[in-house]
Amino acid sequence: MSAYIWQKSSYCAQGEACIHVAANGPGTVGLTESGDPTRAILRTTPTAWAALVRTIKESRTRD
Repeated sequence: MSAYIWQKSSYCAQGEACIHVAANGPGTVGLTESGDPTRAILRTTPTAWAALVRTIKESRTRD
């Protein structure tokens, strides 16, 4: 498996609790949190990731 190239969330402040996202080949999206000392990586599909992002954006417009 090739190395992830992480991108920090655009909503991350200057703190240490930031979500990082990376694509690692076709069909895999990785998520990690910068404040996690275990460096755990959650892996999902692009379809599931897109659905999560869409749901979050839609919920922000309702608030």
